[in-house]
Amino acid sequence: MGLMQSVAQKISDKHKKSAVVDVKSGDTVRVHQKIVEGGKERVQVFEGLVIRVGRTKSLTSTFTVRRIASGIGVEKTYLIHSPNVLKVEITKRSKVRRNYLTYMRERTGKGARLSNIDFDREGVNAVQDEAAEAEAERIEHEHSEQHDEIAAEAKAQKAEAEAEKAAEQPQTEAEKLEAQPVERAEAKNPAEPQNKQ
Repeated sequence: MGLMQSVAQKISDKHKKSAVVDVKSGDTVRVHQKIVEGGKERVQVFEGLVIRVGRTKSLTSTFTVRRIASGIGVEKTYLIHSPNVLKVEITKRSKVRRNYLTYMRERTGKGARLSNIDFDREGVNAVQDEAAEAEAERIEHEHSEQHDEIAAEAKAQKAEAEAEKAAEQPQTEAEKLEAQPVERAEAKNPAEPQNKQ
């Protein structure tokens, strides 16, 4: 039994991140999550209150984040060791006396406020997971390249449209003057009577 447990422990340790932020219930966090949509990757940031932390020492350690979006409560549960969770940043720490803050679901407005406590924000967030940081930089770089390509295409289309518009209009003043007498002559011709008897 001990041997089997040690093998499972070794496997789980291999998949754990080298360093993670010590998230606690009552913390306000910003979670940077990798989202894949139709072959494209982007980083989505979800900010809210941590209402539950589970299995802190395990590979399957989770934390649940709650926020109010357009008057509706939204909760997301993250695996802290997941490769899709690129970064967790603690912005605020509050004084709470329990792990599972279910009572926050019934509270809104001023009633949902928690009393803040001082903490070393830089020290807590100074956790470097090089693999996750490299992944975040790669996604950011790809996103900026795609943005540059889209901007270049839009600029080229705009230039083409302007060139077509300029080609349709008379280029020189002489051409404009030539076009004007024809219009006047057409205007001078009397209109033919509609009803001929």
